[in-house]
Amino acid sequence: MRVLLIVNTLPPRDLSGAGEQVAQLAWALRQAGQEVEILGRGAGGACGSKLLFPVTAVLPALRRLRALRPDVVQVHESDGGLVLAALRARRGSGAGPLLCALQQVSYREEARAVRSVRDVSTGRVVARPTWREWIFRWFRAPLHVALGRFTARRCDLLFAPSARTAGELCRDYGVGAAVTLPNVTGAPLPGRDSIETSFGPPGARFLYVGRLRVRKGVEVLLEALAHLGDTAPAIAIDIVGDGERSRPLQRLAHRLGLADRVRFLGRLGAGEIRVLLEGCRALVVPSLYEGMPLVVLEAMEASRAVVASAVSGIPEVVIDGETGWLVPPEQVDALAAALLEAWRQPEEAERRGRNGRDRLDQRYRPRHGAETWLAAVQSRMRMGGLGTAGGET
Repeated sequence: MRVLLIVNTLPPRDLSGAGEQVAQLAWALRQAGQEVEILGRGAGGACGSKLLFPVTAVLPALRRLRALRPDVVQVHESDGGLVLAALRARRGSGAGPLLCALQQVSYREEARAVRSVRDVSTGRVVARPTWREWIFRWFRAPLHVALGRFTARRCDLLFAPSARTAGELCRDYGVGAAVTLPNVTGAPLPGRDSIETSFGPPGARFLYVGRLRVRKGVEVLLEALAHLGDTAPAIAIDIVGDGERSRPLQRLAHRLGLADRVRFLGRLGAGEIRVLLEGCRALVVPSLYEGMPLVVLEAMEASRAVVASAVSGIPEVVIDGETGWLVPPEQVDALAAALLEAWRQPEEAERRGRNGRDRLDQRYRPRHGAETWLAAVQSRMRMGGLGTAGGET
């Protein structure tokens, strides 16, 4: 089977969940004997910026279609709608490639997550969106929603990284069905080698990795650390990432008296993050909304437990009491209690981390993604008679 994957971002040039999953899927499909090509930005692909990709990818995609004659074309996120529309028009009533799309989140849900964050226990506001985040909610997000809906309605087969996200896409984008294709990790991709760092002794700190946005709930994490007060003065946290809330979060850490217990490390490479994961007590994911965060799988690969909000697709991956701790979102005291338990019981944190690695090996390796993808694609081809552009299916 010949497969063309079209994506706006790719590692190691870009850090993005969508690009990471394209690379993981491509590697696994090649291992399974499929012929896979990737069209991105740059030489031989779309020209210009990420912003223009929905338009500039169309002509390169048509050229690659003539040269490769793929059985399947798959686009990613909300960027591929115009490509799908052009391919559908070219296909007409005759046979052509199966058109697939993988969308990591519902942008309608992501827009709803741009709001004031309240501690559920007290009703106190702990974070308010920045002006840039409000611009995203009221101006950029509607465009992403429109593009996402346009893309979802023009594919033959829609994929989502979790069952929860699949339901959101069907509801918010008005499509009948979406297939759950969980994120995976483990392919030998460029930029994954560990490197030497001087970030501190193993097991000494908790770790947060992600963009610093209001929906990520990092303020709740800092408030939880402050909530513990003198109960556990040794607990410390490393925060990896940048974004709109970087400076406000640093000011909050100072205001809460946490300046000596919280390190803001900025944006790091994959190798540095891997070192931090291997040495931390647990990964913390205090989000209000997610699709299926890849960093959770990376923590499981490092045999680290995960302390996370029970939102979106996270409970489909993290099992409370077995591979980590799940807590209600926006609840400072609940998150503080989970952190304290993980800190005071290092053997239990280690046990849950080992269980997480076992669960990863059983469900979330690239071969699992390839098997799920191939089963869904071949089933859809049998139903619709598509994907017969010239290759064997």
